[in-house]
Amino acid sequence: MTLTASPDLTAAGTGQLAVNLDGVVKRFGAVTAVDGIDLRIRPGEVVALLGPNGAGKTTTVDMLLGLSRPTEGTARVYGRPPHEAVALGLVSAVMQTGGLLKDYTVEETVRLTAALFGRPRTAVAGALQRAGIADIGDRLVGKCSGGQQQRLRFAMALLPDPELLILDEPTTGMDVGGRREFWDAIRTDAQGGRTVIFATHYLEEADAYADRIVLVRRGRIVADGTAAQVKALAAGRTVRATLPGAELADLTRIPGVDSSEVRGDTVYLHGRDTDEIARHLLTRTGARDLEITSRNLEDAFLTLTADEETPA
Repeated sequence: MTLTASPDLTAAGTGQLAVNLDGVVKRFGAVTAVDGIDLRIRPGEVVALLGPNGAGKTTTVDMLLGLSRPTEGTARVYGRPPHEAVALGLVSAVMQTGGLLKDYTVEETVRLTAALFGRPRTAVAGALQRAGIADIGDRLVGKCSGGQQQRLRFAMALLPDPELLILDEPTTGMDVGGRREFWDAIRTDAQGGRTVIFATHYLEEADAYADRIVLVRRGRIVADGTAAQVKALAAGRTVRATLPGAELADLTRIPGVDSSEVRGDTVYLHGRDTDEIARHLLTRTGARDLEITSRNLEDAFLTLTADEETPA
């Protein structure tokens, strides 16, 4: 049974859908990469697309960018086939690698890209400013850090002023401050109506910045909802306690414990009846500093993709 916490698509107003995938299937010979995905995204939503390597995320993104077409089903971006939406400048993407000429400066790269869209000088300056790289415009791309190159790709993607922005691991190589500034800019854009879909291995980013999380496994959506809704699908909570000398074998025999971990003097006991676990620790062991917490997004991710064994 698919575990899905679906949002109310009519709750945030009306209007044409930014993304509408209806029964989308994509096969490569005998391999089914995407297996009947239905996905509807409103304008202005920030959606995290998560899943293990090989789950179908990249194939789905390729279809949204018009780089491939569904074997079955239909894909629409703002009511148009994706390749038409891309040609009209409605869609831009920030990919993790490639697409940069290392012997050009940052500003030259953005100017060349702007020329393709017929954008004026002011658009170049604005894109550099929005991406936070206006101060390194004269730096050679080859001399930029990985995080700065990602910001450059972001600036290039902003030039056509797209309605839909697709981000693939957008903050790879950025430091903590840079990542926060980047997401602040993304949230500002979303408030102005821009739709954002991003794939990331930083689950804390999905938890903190996405309006919705779409979790994909084996080409199918297994969870779709807010971070809180998705986390709720991973049943059970965790009891953390300080218990020096604890043995893993003893912990697994505690009533109510589904799994356990020992990290130094700290134990982590996962189960559905955490009250019973806590009582046992307090009355039958020397445990102290007990804390009961709900499952986090990483727990939900691992739980809902536990049978995913497809390689990258």
